[in-house]
Formats: sequence, C-alpha cells, structure tokens
Amino acid sequence: MKELPYAVKAVIGRREMVTLPQLGLSFCCKVDTGARTSSLHAEDIESFEEDGHVWVSFTTRAGGPTSPAHPFKLHLHDRRQVTSSNGQAEWRYVIRTPMRLGELEFPVQLTLTHRGNMRHPMLLGRRAMRGLLVAPGATFLHGEP
Repeated sequence: MKELPYAVKAVIGRREMVTLPQLGLSFCCKVDTGARTSSLHAEDIESFEEDGHVWVSFTTRAGGPTSPAHPFKLHLHDRRQVTSSNGQAEWRYVIRTPMRLGELEFPVQLTLTHRGNMRHPMLLGRRAMRGLLVAPGATFLHGEP
C-alpha cells in the first residue's frame, strides 16, 4: 500500500456538524468526495462595488426553508464556473471564511448557490478536505447535532 501524500488531521463522517464562526452559523454539513468545491445555500445573491472592493450580499437559512433568514455582506473572493452533479454548468460567487469542524479550524472557500431543495445547507467538497479522511459509513464523528 502506498504512503499518503499528507499527514492526516482527522477522520470525518459523511455528515458532520460545522460552524462558520465569522457568520455565526452552525449546521449539519454533507461531506461529498465527488464534489470539488464546497457550497453554501444562499438566496438573493448580489455583487456590488463599495470603497474600491467587490462585495457579495446574500441571505442564508441554516435550518431549512422555514428557519429565519440571515443576511450577510462579505468580500467577494472569486467567481468561478461550477458543474453540478446533473451536468449543468453555472457561474457562482465564492466567499472565503473560517470553518470549525470539531477541534479543527481552517479557511474554506464556499460557492454560493440555491440549495433550498437539498437536505443540507452546506456541502463540503474535496478542496476543503485536504488532510482529512472520510469514513463513509460514519456520521457526526466530531459532535452530535
């Protein structure tokens, strides 16, 4: 068996509780090794320029469609084309924010997209999982919901 090309920071399950401390949000996140980028549910997404910087404003609902809306205004990190699992390509705004997963905290890039019809408001993709191993048969290894 080959050696891993990195040191393992943690083993995570297919679902984990995460916190985005900058946004003051905590929720159940789906871990998806098939997705390259991570995504966060967002509504009313708009970009704008202010003080010579590009910003993005959006609203998210951490607990599903009936939960309260949380409005945000953050620096726009990037804009990139993402191909969804059904093969549709779309341009998405990208934010960068710290993420806490159990004892770990690290920056994560999140594309903003409407995930209102999905079970989880956030999907954690491969780019954010560097140094993590996934146990697909396990859930909530770093804290119960």
